[in-house]
Amino acid sequence: MVFDFKREKKYYATKVTPSIIEIPMMKFLSIDGKGDPNSSPTYLNAVRALYSVSYGIRMTHKSILEYVVPPLEGYWTTSDDFRGNGLPDKSKFEWTMMIRQPDFVTGDIVQNTLETVQKKHAEIDYENLKFIQYEEGLVAQILHIGAYDNEAVSIQALNHFIKESGYEPDFSSQRRHHEIYIGDPRRVPPEKLKTILRHPVKKEK
Repeated sequence: MVFDFKREKKYYATKVTPSIIEIPMMKFLSIDGKGDPNSSPTYLNAVRALYSVSYGIRMTHKSILEYVVPPLEGYWTTSDDFRGNGLPDKSKFEWTMMIRQPDFVTGDIVQNTLETVQKKHAEIDYENLKFIQYEEGLVAQILHIGAYDNEAVSIQALNHFIKESGYEPDFSSQRRHHEIYIGDPRRVPPEKLKTILRHPVKKEK
């Protein structure tokens, strides 16, 4: 059977009811950038680079594990750290786009795959691609169903849940607003898109 990371229901929630969970150390390919993802060539390049290397690793190492490439994820930073209930100015976004990697993936595997895909996709800039390990820690999460521009409703519900559950936001340069894109906007209508939203939290003092 082909392994699908989205079957890990604890980490890839399929319910709109908010929850508090602890996210362990995981491996990722990542690229940092700035600006509105809807109009930034840098953002488009980052997504293409992440997917091309992720699919390259999967195709080359089928004998180790048959798996579905995990969904795209994004960490987003703005001046207010999403503490409000609205959506910030997208032009001021600082972001890190990521795709999770299986545990067997190493730096050498990433480097060897990168050298291969660079030859096939010379039009893509891979200079800022990194292979990292990241432990997200304690977070509150909620499943948002609908267009990305309508996330404010789910963010408001998540912020209310955090406060009512005895927690408080714990934003920092390393702990940011996090989105996991379960739905593919190229194939799914906006009103049916599924996006997991996460905010870092800590126990209220």
